[in-house]
Amino acid sequence: MSDNETNAGQTFIKRTRKTFYHPNGKGTGSAMQLELHPAHEDTEGSIFLTIAPQRRVGVRTENETVHPAFDWRNAVCLKLDLMDIAQLLQVLRGVQESIGDGKGLFHRSANATAVIRFEHRIEPSPGYLLDVSKKPLVGELQRVGFFFHCVEAFAFAAMMEQALVYVAFGIPTVVPRVRQNAPAATSAADVPREQVAVVA
Repeated sequence: MSDNETNAGQTFIKRTRKTFYHPNGKGTGSAMQLELHPAHEDTEGSIFLTIAPQRRVGVRTENETVHPAFDWRNAVCLKLDLMDIAQLLQVLRGVQESIGDGKGLFHRSANATAVIRFEHRIEPSPGYLLDVSKKPLVGELQRVGFFFHCVEAFAFAAMMEQALVYVAFGIPTVVPRVRQNAPAATSAADVPREQVAVVA
């Protein structure tokens, strides 16, 4: 049986993405997508965080409904490693009011540099503001943001905390292991085995 099959023979797709949508009537909203990339072998795990600005305002009339749309083609994408996630959680848990005392996190890649700011807000409404400025080596500065209301921030914190295990250790798999004190057996098929969870 493959990983994408259930006992009933039904197939399912593993979900590794979650998207939050915040459109508004002014067209200044945004959407944020989280994509989990678990660690495997010698590759460190990460979470890809993508923020897209709103492209179209939603309109509802008697004849049709036009849903808001977001500009994913011009979205800003960041790769968050274990320590980046830990710093976000410090703010979400109330250990700090902002990342880096308001200076944010600095990211440098082969193609761009970025500054990630994340802070707890009280006014004008309580929540958490994620603000990203990214400057490609060739092109204009991009700046996008996403505001988490308190309930969303609670869910975001829980997801990030759970993701830490997969980012650090990958997805656990179950493999058979021979018991050390097993009685002598005449063939390999007779050796008792137990299921032990290990990290692949």
